[in-house]
Amino acid sequence: MTTSHLAKSIAGMTDTVALAEQLSPTPLSPTPLSPTPRTTHKRGRHHGVAERNALFDVLRCAKLCHLGVAMDGVPLVLPTAYGFDPNGPDQGGTLYLHGSVASRSLADDGEICVTITLLDGLVLARSSFHHSMNYRSAVILGTPRIVTDTEERLTALNLIVDQVVPERSGHLRASTRKELAATLVLALPLHEASVKTRTGGPGDDAADIGVEKVWAGVIPVSTRFGEPVGATDLAADIELPEHVSQLI
Repeated sequence: MTTSHLAKSIAGMTDTVALAEQLSPTPLSPTPLSPTPRTTHKRGRHHGVAERNALFDVLRCAKLCHLGVAMDGVPLVLPTAYGFDPNGPDQGGTLYLHGSVASRSLADDGEICVTITLLDGLVLARSSFHHSMNYRSAVILGTPRIVTDTEERLTALNLIVDQVVPERSGHLRASTRKELAATLVLALPLHEASVKTRTGGPGDDAADIGVEKVWAGVIPVSTRFGEPVGATDLAADIELPEHVSQLI
């Protein structure tokens, strides 16, 4: 696979989580995807998706996003956890991010970009040119706001925890004032977003099919969780909770 084509393939990939796929569907939103010129697909338009539920599908299934910011004129991309509320207070719903109050990357003084990718398969063709990947990817652009309302902050932090392990927040102690004071929560509108996906097998040239004796097809990709390992200081009488065991 050439470097240029590999780069194009990576534009929308990451892992998929079986448990997240089983979550109840999110209500339809009247706002279509790619509502602005800068989120309108210009290349690979046939991979673009217009239904906003496709964005919610990517958000439900992933565990990690990448936050893109500009700091001192230098682009910076950071992996981070997130949570989202399709019916949040911002236009199109709300994506929540969090970090230290001292983090310069979470300042609300400019636009940011958040990307999320799900890798579903490796597509092996009969030539390097046609190698690809099956994926679901989302790009969200906008200007975030700092969440100051106490109730929304707590809701946002719970959503972030539950994105990692569903229902986890309901089993934890309440955050302390000190912890909350040290934590910054950002809210990003989900309005300006785009989604691309790829499915299916390789798109080989007709001249290569049946001529080159090279295997071609798709290698499915998924994420599986291993057997949980308890903390070394965990009391012996504490059993593995259902919200953790259901991930296995």
